[in-house]
Amino acid sequence: MADSSSVTLGMARSLLVDSSVCDSRMTDSSKDHTFLGLASDDADEILRRVETRVVLVGETGNDEELVKALEDINVPLLKTDNVREFGDGEIAEFETVFVLKDFQSPDYSYLYRSESRVVGPPVLLRCAALAEPIPFSSRPLYSATMLNLSLCFTGFRKKEEVVNLVNLVHHMGGIIRKDFSTKVTHLVAQSTHGEKYRLAVCMGTPILTPDWIRESWEHRNDIHFHAGDENFRTAFKVPPFQDCVLSFLGFSDEEKTNMEERTLKHGGRFLEVGHEKCTHLVVEENSVKELPFDPSKKLHVVKQEWFWGSIQMDARAGEPMYSYEKSESPAMKKAVSMLSLTTPTSGRKRRRLRETLAQLAKETEISPFPPRKRPSAEHSLSMGSLLDISNTPETCKALADNAKPSKSSTPAQTKQSARWQVSKELYQTESNYVDILATVLQLFKYPLEKEGQVGGPILAQEEVKTIFGSIPDIYEVHTRIKADLEDLLVDWSEDKSVGDIILKYSGELVKAYPPFVNFFEMSKETIVRCEKQKPRFHAFLKINQAKPECGRQTLVELLIRPVQRLPSVALLLNDIKKHTSDDNPDKVTLERAIESLKEVMTHINEDKRKTEGQKQIFDVVYEVDGCPANLLSSHRSLVHRVETVALGDQPCDRGEHVSLFLFNDCLEIARKRHKVMSTFKSPLGQTRPPAQLKHITLMPLSQIRRVLDLHDTEECQNAFALVVRPPTEQENLLFSFQLVADEALKAVWLKTLCRQVANTICRADAEDLIQRTDPDSLQVSTKDMDSTLSRASRAIKKTSKKVTRAFSFTKTPKRVIQRAFMASSTPDDRSPVPDHLTRMASTSTLAAVHSPSMVNLTSAFERKYHTFSRSTTHLI
Repeated sequence: MADSSSVTLGMARSLLVDSSVCDSRMTDSSKDHTFLGLASDDADEILRRVETRVVLVGETGNDEELVKALEDINVPLLKTDNVREFGDGEIAEFETVFVLKDFQSPDYSYLYRSESRVVGPPVLLRCAALAEPIPFSSRPLYSATMLNLSLCFTGFRKKEEVVNLVNLVHHMGGIIRKDFSTKVTHLVAQSTHGEKYRLAVCMGTPILTPDWIRESWEHRNDIHFHAGDENFRTAFKVPPFQDCVLSFLGFSDEEKTNMEERTLKHGGRFLEVGHEKCTHLVVEENSVKELPFDPSKKLHVVKQEWFWGSIQMDARAGEPMYSYEKSESPAMKKAVSMLSLTTPTSGRKRRRLRETLAQLAKETEISPFPPRKRPSAEHSLSMGSLLDISNTPETCKALADNAKPSKSSTPAQTKQSARWQVSKELYQTESNYVDILATVLQLFKYPLEKEGQVGGPILAQEEVKTIFGSIPDIYEVHTRIKADLEDLLVDWSEDKSVGDIILKYSGELVKAYPPFVNFFEMSKETIVRCEKQKPRFHAFLKINQAKPECGRQTLVELLIRPVQRLPSVALLLNDIKKHTSDDNPDKVTLERAIESLKEVMTHINEDKRKTEGQKQIFDVVYEVDGCPANLLSSHRSLVHRVETVALGDQPCDRGEHVSLFLFNDCLEIARKRHKVMSTFKSPLGQTRPPAQLKHITLMPLSQIRRVLDLHDTEECQNAFALVVRPPTEQENLLFSFQLVADEALKAVWLKTLCRQVANTICRADAEDLIQRTDPDSLQVSTKDMDSTLSRASRAIKKTSKKVTRAFSFTKTPKRVIQRAFMASSTPDDRSPVPDHLTRMASTSTLAAVHSPSMVNLTSAFERKYHTFSRSTTHLI
């Protein structure tokens, strides 16, 4: 019997239809505004007369959270342990909804056969949380885990497996479609074959394994979980080489090993060439002239672009687009046919032969891409100094002499001047350079920025900006330079000015080049890092770098061209100047143009040095824990760094490893950390090593009164000291250190330090700041620094300081105490007093001052500051 004592929680009517969960068949039948054969108005009237009631079956009746949810949605409630008491459920006055936790129980089977409405507890909990009515579904609905998802299946061979998966999808509120269309949100695939898979790849529909459905069902009781969450479903993507067995032909051992490893990583297998189980033969089309065997019809013979394209898309690419076919260049076929003439006796045949040879010569005349470099050359690229204009790779003058006149050439003359020849070479190299920049933009930058990439963005936008920088601005400037040079050569005369063109754009060159050149090393590092960490980017580079437009050069090799271009232009302008007569007005203009280029390159070098200096400061901030934020300043630069060991009790304990960072106006002192924090990870996923140093003090160089060069003795080796007078101290302090490096570095370090101190305090006699002295007079010694007794003494001192801090009466910092003392002083107390008297008076009267930040301060401490110092070992 039903529980008659249960209270009806409300008589409100409940809307029965929720179009978002409505069965697809019902949705189709409602297209003509009909519902169960009635007009929409009549159907709404009938639905309003029917009251919805909820029956909690079995253990669900004891769920207090579920009962509370039904109270929130104001639905009548019944409890039962025997669902057969309700007959077939067809009662005209009520629309009964049964709530079950187990969709495999006998009660569920009975209700399913009687076509009753069955829901799971998560459905009601979700309705209460969102203040929504109970959704209507013609099938049992356990949760809304797959609400609004439309799935399609492909590649399954066992019908029972598909039936079980379909039932789980229906129980979680999803929709199943037999045919693939634009309405399908996810494709569940068992293999990478079939038309549905190809359509899903083309449309960018997520392709997932059946485990995605099973794992979603495990989360069915979580009302906040949804199976369509991208972070969740990413782990269930179908790998591009699933069910594929690959073999590789024509690759080097290194390339083959790399491709085999990536095959395994992306769900495939590999075997040797010719194995009967292979499904794909990947061919290096540039080295393989013909296949060593006749492939079977089932074997896909594809180019390497298919392999890398599949990894880039994160889906198996279509084989017909990348089918390997032995091909020959049409120009070469024509050339061979012309050169194979047996009787070149007629004038027409000889003329064709000459034209063919000229065409072949033109194809190899001047190319923007030099011959392929050795693999080792890729790792030896460096910018060097831009002022060294003698080291440039663009030396095409010899080839220019044989060049066939193009649009930029003048009508045929008996002999062109040397000035014209070099000017034409400048135009040709400029044209090649613009083509390289266009290749970088069109093959690499624009595709990486394109929205709607298959498989999602290959790189983050920040990484794309870091790699390419101001390449578009450089391309725009040089495109205009190329157009002006072309106009100049089309209407050439010896009094035409080449220098005016360079002067015209010198200002734009200053703006365009520094942002790229200064961060070129960072750009190169970003490419290398992303290529290692992101397989899709590695595949993207492999595909594009193999195209003829790249001349088989890497992206790093192409991006170094802007670094080399301005020195190359300066060399060519020098050459034009040599072949320009003294009475030609362009000679003076060329000199000005060359100077303007040198100014641009000097400006780039200065900006580069400033940028590198700022980067070094950031490295210091990251390396030193607790480093003051005011260290970052546009006028500050890192000058020198030395590693030392402290020899006294200041600024840290004896024996501490101390790093000294010398800036142009201050000295950062940091010690080695005793405990290293965990690695920092940025939002972009880049890890930064933990801080190895702990900040001690940031001291202005103006506080250094003297630099002491300590004589080397048996008890003191490679040591120096600083006489420091901070403004808060009454007397000078001595900071003594021992350099870890050799003695030769000591002289350089002390000289550099004194020069920076002299610059700060505006003194010309930097050498007078150094004073050589005996270490015994200062009681400085390096003896027994690494002895067991010394290490034990340092350990005891550290432990003692920890105990002191633990039992301290007050942990108020000295600055807070001083501010509290000044705030508590009367106006009469604040009258002008000599500085030394003020300091002495403050120490004697501080104990008598009552401040909210101080409670019962002791009248005397071991040291003069009335606070515990770093070397305090006992309480008084």
